[in-house]
Amino acid sequence: FSTTLCYLEREDAYLMLHRIKKQDDYNHDKWVGVGGKFERFESPEDCLVREVREETGLTMHAPVYRGIVDFFCDPWPAERMHLYTCTQFAGTMTDCSEGTLEWVPKQAVQALPIWQGDKIFFDLLAKDAPFFHLELHYEGDTLTKAILDGKEL
Repeated sequence: FSTTLCYLEREDAYLMLHRIKKQDDYNHDKWVGVGGKFERFESPEDCLVREVREETGLTMHAPVYRGIVDFFCDPWPAERMHLYTCTQFAGTMTDCSEGTLEWVPKQAVQALPIWQGDKIFFDLLAKDAPFFHLELHYEGDTLTKAILDGKEL
């Protein structure tokens, strides 16, 4: 299945979602960006704009498509995530039904409870890497293999 994920940026901080409100959430207690699953016939950008508005109340302008991240973890189906960042947005932030939204300084993100593979793409974002394809293979919560643009890390 396909999903989107966006990190809104402001004053050297990312808008992060601390996933603590949803039942049976495989992201429970993790800090993630905002986004979600595609609806039928949606493009990645349409999905992203809708999900960010639903989860934050904010309307994005000119999101930047940064990469594709494929997740593999039995027994779940493979997931293709379209990763974006965005510095231009408007509106008033609202509460999110899935967790708590918080602006986190970029240098503090790596110390949060985040997925191991997220640390790889945060590093790529920090280096302003060109568009990338990242494959992340997990067994439970453990990252067992990472492949960046065809090369194993």
